[in-house]
Amino acid sequence: MRTQTVEADLVVVGGGLAGVSAAVAAARMGRRVVLVNNRPVLGGNSSSEVRVWVCGATAHGNQRWARETGIIGELYVENQYRNPEGNPVYWDDVVLDTVRREPNLELFLNTEVLEVEADGPADARRITSVTGWTMGSEVRTTFTAPMFLDCTGDGLVGHLAGARYRLGKEGRAEFGEDWAPEEPVREFLGSTLLFYTKDLGRPVKYVAPETAKDITTTPIPASRVIRSGDSGAHYWWVEWGGELDIVDDNERIRDELRGVILGIWDYIKNSGKFDADTLTLEWIGNLPGKREYRRFIGDYTLHQGDVIGQTAFDDGVAFGGWSIDLHPAQGMYAEGAGALQRFSEGLFEIPFRSLYSANVDNLLVAGRDISATHIAFGAARVMATCAAMGQAAGTAAVLCLDHGVTPRELHAERREELRQVLLRWDAPVLGVANDDPEDLARRARASASSTRTTIAAGADASDGLSPHLLADDLGIVLPVHPRLETIDLLVAADRDTTLAVEVFSTGKPQNVVPAHLEHATAIDVAAGPARWVTAEVPFAPGTPQHGIVVLRANPDVTVHTTAPLPPGVLTLVHRVDNDDQNVQVSRDELLVQWPTKPLRGRSLAFRAAPESEALAPERAIGGYNRPYGGANLWASEPMTLARDEWLRLDWDEPVTAREVRLVFDDDVDLELNTLHHHRSPDEVLPQLVRDYRVEVLPAGASASTDGAADAAWTVVADERDNRWRHRIHPLPAGLGPIRAARLVITSTNGAREARVIAFRVQA
Repeated sequence: MRTQTVEADLVVVGGGLAGVSAAVAAARMGRRVVLVNNRPVLGGNSSSEVRVWVCGATAHGNQRWARETGIIGELYVENQYRNPEGNPVYWDDVVLDTVRREPNLELFLNTEVLEVEADGPADARRITSVTGWTMGSEVRTTFTAPMFLDCTGDGLVGHLAGARYRLGKEGRAEFGEDWAPEEPVREFLGSTLLFYTKDLGRPVKYVAPETAKDITTTPIPASRVIRSGDSGAHYWWVEWGGELDIVDDNERIRDELRGVILGIWDYIKNSGKFDADTLTLEWIGNLPGKREYRRFIGDYTLHQGDVIGQTAFDDGVAFGGWSIDLHPAQGMYAEGAGALQRFSEGLFEIPFRSLYSANVDNLLVAGRDISATHIAFGAARVMATCAAMGQAAGTAAVLCLDHGVTPRELHAERREELRQVLLRWDAPVLGVANDDPEDLARRARASASSTRTTIAAGADASDGLSPHLLADDLGIVLPVHPRLETIDLLVAADRDTTLAVEVFSTGKPQNVVPAHLEHATAIDVAAGPARWVTAEVPFAPGTPQHGIVVLRANPDVTVHTTAPLPPGVLTLVHRVDNDDQNVQVSRDELLVQWPTKPLRGRSLAFRAAPESEALAPERAIGGYNRPYGGANLWASEPMTLARDEWLRLDWDEPVTAREVRLVFDDDVDLELNTLHHHRSPDEVLPQLVRDYRVEVLPAGASASTDGAADAAWTVVADERDNRWRHRIHPLPAGLGPIRAARLVITSTNGAREARVIAFRVQA
């Protein structure tokens, strides 16, 4: 047996997606980081050992423009390219490569933390070290650092350090949560095992082992949907242990879950009720995927009102969009639905104060052990949201070290700095305008080769129009800045009729639902083939927003759809859409009543007037980095082979810069679930810029104002076949002051126009 001590700036314990994101974020910011994981693979519940698909704010496509950016966003996009079939083994290496390529990050796999050294009074504990044992290597390692991050899920490090935490469900009165039980009760969301099946193309028998449960003696066949073709995370409802101690009873829970899976397979293969003769059982998980255990007490406890009411926090550092998703404590043996879900009307924020311990001064937390009630945890617990919190916590740890402060002091003194740094790294933050004093682009004049000023779709004869009967109310979501006056619609009618048209505002800037009626009108449509008609839809919101033009259902009217979607545009359908029969979803919310899924990726044919500033060059230096009160990107006119498109920054006085940061559009409305719950045919997202160069104009040089190659411009980056959203280009040493910078785009990965979300020049 060997013993060793490893020193670092930050020790992250737990190699799920929260821990991976935290460790990578801190390492990229220059700190020496140790990541300790007790399993042989990274990814936690998403790894090939458990195989839960990575869900997040997109909520299987229920939320709009909701996919996370930052480190988890990189993982999503890379997995889409490498792993279009959703192989969980390939996903393991997507995650591992992301960690291994960071030179400041040291990874310890198969290492279980068993001891935590901490001192100080109960209200001001401080961790000095954690000690782990590496299975198979017989190495005992003590890890020391000034900052620690508990991403263990179960909250083991904080527990051993004396951090205060909650277990189970709070009573209704404590936080005013109407979904909470009347009195507190120690019940949890249960754990799950999954299984995979395979069609061998020939008959395969199955002899159930002695440990298989006879599920016909349970409520399962009557209360759950069982299909022979489903496997993997479709069986998320194979869940148990909510009435036990999730950790102490882990082995008992595992055995019960495994027995039920074998019983389900026996039922599928041998009951005669399924077409399953050629199917075989390929894999069963043996490591329970846990949903809930300890939740630490921070300086703020996220609660139901924050999720449903979408509280705006001045220390918001991550966001979620998953529903409040509560499961019966009896799990798979409950006779009711396997889950009750209630959505917020859009994305909700997670405050920094929920990501550190209230009584351990150098402990940050991220993942399912954050400071939240059981109800709010039901929405914040999914893995992409955990990863978003991980990046925020890892970034905060670096700032704490840089400034010599505790997390509480960082909140009190520098919470806006934290939010600006997260925005700089394209982390998944919500509603953060660019106020970064180190971004020189904020002082520059922005101009472009061209700008898409007409918000329209299907106006070109080459747009491939398809007729669509107006059987449901439809909504056209479009950016409005500064105003909307009219909308032209391509319609046909079976007989003379009247079409009702309304325009709505969305309520909160992140929401995409018809919340408030702004104007209603009706237009006469004469019988006949497709032609353009005009509706008056006045809407002048004062600040950039999305508006929603609603066409009320009329079975005599046919509208037309087209693809692809223009930037900043979505289509809503007034029809409840629930694709999981094991779930009971609240239908009170507009988000549920107006899904995008039925017409995802398609727009109605329309032309809005007057011309818009919603996609102007200035949008690429304003911040937000995602749709929020508008599209928040620059879009050119449709590209042609005859000319390149460019975005340019000019300063009145020369500036000295360190690097250029670019953020390209990668369609955050598209769900990129790791196991491809919804498949996209594009391995590289077409909205991304493919070929581009970055040029700067040294002080004293003069150059042409178009995008043509010019000897006066210095090329600092020349990229081909780009497939990433966030690119960082250091400027060469000795460059000296510059008076202009230019991004020249020669092609995209398929989109008609060049799209740029952020063009930053960092001092």
